[in-house]
Amino acid sequence: MAEITSIEPQVKDKNRCSVYVDGVFYCGIKLEVAIKYRLKAGMHIEKQKLDEIQLETEKSQALDKAMTHLSASMKTVKQMRDFLAKKGYTEAVINYVLERLEYHKFVDDYAYCRAYVQSVSGKGKRALEVDLIKRGADKNAIESALDEIEESGEEASLILEKYLRGKSVDRQTLYKGFKYLLSKGYGYDTAKTALERYGLDEDN
Repeated sequence: MAEITSIEPQVKDKNRCSVYVDGVFYCGIKLEVAIKYRLKAGMHIEKQKLDEIQLETEKSQALDKAMTHLSASMKTVKQMRDFLAKKGYTEAVINYVLERLEYHKFVDDYAYCRAYVQSVSGKGKRALEVDLIKRGADKNAIESALDEIEESGEEASLILEKYLRGKSVDRQTLYKGFKYLLSKGYGYDTAKTALERYGLDEDN
C-alpha cells in the first residue's frame, strides 16, 4: 500500500491540489475532492483507489480540457496522452478520455498523418516519416498515409534548382545538390531523376 506523503495547492489553479505518493507527484485533484475523501499526508492508500477517485470526479473536466486543446489543431493520440499526463490526470482518466475521443473520431492518427503529408511541401517521404514519428503517430497510420502519396519529382527538381541558384553547375556541385535532396527526405530515385535534368547521372 502506498503512502500519501504530501498534498500541495497548485500554483496555477488554487482550486486544485497536487497529490504526492511515496515522495513522487502522482496526480492532481480538486481541493473539495481531497476534503470529501479525507485525503491527507501520512495516509496509506492503494494507488488504484486514487485512480478511481479521479476517474469518478474529474473525467468530464478532463474531457473538456482535451476538447479545448484539440480545438486549436489536430493532435496524435500520443500528443493528447502527454497533454493529459502533464495536467496531472491518472492513467485511468487518460484512457477514458482517449477512448471517447477516438470513438467520436476527434483523435485519429491516420487522419492526422494524412492531413500532415498533404499540407507539407518541400520534404520527401523519409523526412515526413521522421516528422510524424516525432509527433508520436502510430506506425501503421504513418505507413498508410505515406503509401497514398507519390514523391513529386517536379517538386524535387524545383528544390534542386533553388539550391543551385548562383552556383556553378559542375559535377561536384550537382553531387552536393543530390545529397541535399536526400537530406530533405527524398528517395534515391527521385533525387537521381532531378539530377539527370542537368545531364548528370549520379551512378556515373
